Amino acid sequence: MSLTSTRKAWIHAFRLRTLPLALSSIVMGTVIAFQDGAFRWAVFALAALTTTLLQVLSNLANDYGDSIHGADHDERKGPQRAVQSGAISASSMKKAMVLFSLLSLVSGLALLAVALETAYLFFLFLALGLLAIFAAITYTSGSRPYGYAGLGDLAVFLFFGWVGVMGTYYLHTLSFDVSLWLPASAVGLLSTGVLNINNIRDIESDKKAGKRSIPVRIGKQDAARYHWLLLLLALGLLLAYVLVEQAYGAFLYILAAPVVLRTGWAVSKVETPEKLDPYLKVMALGTFLCVLLFGLGWMIF
Repeated sequence: MSLTSTRKAWIHAFRLRTLPLALSSIVMGTVIAFQDGAFRWAVFALAALTTTLLQVLSNLANDYGDSIHGADHDERKGPQRAVQSGAISASSMKKAMVLFSLLSLVSGLALLAVALETAYLFFLFLALGLLAIFAAITYTSGSRPYGYAGLGDLAVFLFFGWVGVMGTYYLHTLSFDVSLWLPASAVGLLSTGVLNINNIRDIESDKKAGKRSIPVRIGKQDAARYHWLLLLLALGLLLAYVLVEQAYGAFLYILAAPVVLRTGWAVSKVETPEKLDPYLKVMALGTFLCVLLFGLGWMIF
């Protein structure tokens, strides 16, 4: 992509195609809370806003961090990055990261003020929110970015799955249900699948930069098998939740399965790295579609 203007450069750096994926955990937690009779519009709106701001922060930090640490360079097969291309200066990107950190914090504080009634819970969730901001920034930024140690998959699974789904549910209901581990883990696994496609595409450039992602560590063939495991386990966990809760209408999510499984075929068969890039969008939208159909089916049938 040619970055021909500052405005286009910033929009490109925001990576808007990742936002539906970020919202998947919020929608899943909200749907389950709604079915339990505890939906609150203010909680949903502020949770969605906070998550969107955190995702943009993560995208900006990733653009900055990979450019500084050398993972983004001329031989990289993915889309051109803003800092690496020179469209946005490193100093401007750092200022934007500070801005979105503050916006995320303010939005998160408003969410907690609306949702929670006790100081103990407020500070507990505030700690989780600060940890989320820290994780968004240090994935590829800082002196020891954890993404370069191959821990990105774990972070995505935890924050996009467990924290996102169960945290949203709790903010709506002020309660917890052990069965939430099933859909929360499913969303986390599908979200990890998006990162895995990204890392398979970037195996060669990541190797040169010393970024030890899981595909770099285990190789493309095993990373493709790992991807299939993520997909099949996620779809299976959703099925288990449908059966446990007898929420048979939610089985409508299966209509999104072909979209999600298509990415498994891609990582197994596509040999040219840059041709994997469109499947990042397919995986992200497939995850969001899966969650939407799960919720709509449950509410309608």
